[in-house]
Amino acid sequence: MIIVTGGAGFVGANLVAALNRRDIKQIVVVDDLADSDKFRNLTDCEIADYLDKSDFLRLMQSNGSRQRIKAVFHQGACSDTMERDGAYMMRNNFQYSKEVLHYCQGRKIPLIYASSAAIYGAGKTFREERIYESPLNIYGYSKFLFDQYVRGLLVKKRAPIVGLRYFNVYGDREQHKGRMASVAFHHFQQFRNDGKVRLFEGSDGYAPGEQRRDFVSVEDVVAVNLYFMDHPKRSGIYNVGTGRSQTFNDVALAVINTLRERRGQPKMTLAQAQAEGLIEYVRFPEELKGKYQSFTQADIALLRKAGYRREFLAVEQGVGRYVRRLMENVSH
Repeated sequence: MIIVTGGAGFVGANLVAALNRRDIKQIVVVDDLADSDKFRNLTDCEIADYLDKSDFLRLMQSNGSRQRIKAVFHQGACSDTMERDGAYMMRNNFQYSKEVLHYCQGRKIPLIYASSAAIYGAGKTFREERIYESPLNIYGYSKFLFDQYVRGLLVKKRAPIVGLRYFNVYGDREQHKGRMASVAFHHFQQFRNDGKVRLFEGSDGYAPGEQRRDFVSVEDVVAVNLYFMDHPKRSGIYNVGTGRSQTFNDVALAVINTLRERRGQPKMTLAQAQAEGLIEYVRFPEELKGKYQSFTQADIALLRKAGYRREFLAVEQGVGRYVRRLMENVSH
């Protein structure tokens, strides 16, 4: 049996689908379907059971279920970086995660959980060390505090614990996320609906659309999760990104050119797309000032040291593949 919390969400549902491709169907999905649209992420998946997150919490607190559990993928969290209710964020992301951690340690179950690059804040070095960690919002702080809690247990752990700091993830099964969906998803929708994509104007010394992030495909994120399930003797906190920063303009252009390719039109350069008004730069939101990461780039040396060798998809490859799949879904 494998448990996936947040299993109806973005990364969680992709994990369930990937486990199914390995012919693993004894999966318990834990989630909160108050946002009922998330169920669509699981309609093509096979699972053994579903539990609401509150029911799973009660089960853990009573030390229930005697079934043998091979691993817990803890992907459930509130990932809204604009959430203002700090008490809710800490209950949902920090306290709940501690319950999962202690449940796994008490039963010697490997735990692989989702952390976040939001922990690094506005820094320029993205290495898994305390001196580089300074979150800009309560979401980042909730993830940071749990990582700190895990660090305190690693020396005396009874079972493997792996924290994965996701950078900017994009890909299949994110349509329910609304404004928190990836820029690739939003650009796809904008270009189909309006014939252009919108990016922020310049900020923090960057030209319009030239802010840089480490954009990582959910395909790669899932592969890293499964790697640590397959190598249960490894523990620690690891960055999950490509190790490259690319601009928001790169993402926009990848979306535009993939859609143009589908229409039999030639690829454009950035300058051509800008000249033809296919990219529009909009005012930088006041509410994001001082809370926005204008640059991220994962240092993946520790991940490589842990033995992960697979190459990560660049924006041009990963976004292109993603947009083609989105187009296939639209046409069906």
